[in-house]
Amino acid sequence: MKYIGAHVSISGGVENAPQNAKGIGANAFAMFTRNQRRWVSKPLTDKNITQFKENCKNDGFDPKHILPHDGYLINLGHPEKEALEKSRAAFLDEMQRCENLGLQYLNFHPGSHLNKIDPDHCLERIAESINLALDQTAGITVVIENTAGQGTNMGHRFEHLTRIIGNVQDKSRIGVCIDTCHTYSAGYDIKTEKSFENTLQEFDTLVGISYLKAVHLNDSKKPFGSRVDRHESIGKGSLGLETFKFIMNDSRFDNIPMVLETPDQSIWQDEIKLLYSMIE
Repeated sequence: MKYIGAHVSISGGVENAPQNAKGIGANAFAMFTRNQRRWVSKPLTDKNITQFKENCKNDGFDPKHILPHDGYLINLGHPEKEALEKSRAAFLDEMQRCENLGLQYLNFHPGSHLNKIDPDHCLERIAESINLALDQTAGITVVIENTAGQGTNMGHRFEHLTRIIGNVQDKSRIGVCIDTCHTYSAGYDIKTEKSFENTLQEFDTLVGISYLKAVHLNDSKKPFGSRVDRHESIGKGSLGLETFKFIMNDSRFDNIPMVLETPDQSIWQDEIKLLYSMIE
């Protein structure tokens, strides 16, 4: 079965996310657990936590179909000690919030070398950051999101993901989120049936399909191989509709959260209906 939703607002409290997701006809969703543009946010209250869990139960959302995303400031591969420690502390806070909310995943962008350390060292640093967070938490699987490769961002090659996973000690608690826009922009062709299958086979060979834990469903404003991260509404970008038809009819994407991050929130409900209509 396919579980589709969107990255919904937590305005007024995280407990509002399940209802916001239900309102667009979703059976999965993504969310932030705090302000994504600040280093520090006030702790979740007992009321936030209790109400979130109750709303998830009442609205029919299983934790395995919820994909919280960490804050945008975090860089687990930061080349500078002070900024790296700040990122690691914020990431641990994100993990602990997920623990408190009874969630299973934390989705994150791997990090950037900022042209100050070599990419290999950055990948090692990212894995070290993950190990530190896993050692201090329980029950949360970290989910690396592949990137478009903009700027000095790591994670745009499957080999990067392989390297990070290879250096993570507890491999039962790490996975990957494939973003369709990022994949295409990074230079992996998923536009035709043959190229889509070839890319998934390459992912399976280099990373392992067993590590696929989630998908971000986004069309791309920019062309193939641009290495620019600009999302577009489904079917309105350079990817078009075919890629999403492949995904919706591929059992490898069953039973995992598949989340829209498309720019026009007013049509999320229509996009969800469109995606379900593609199932043959």
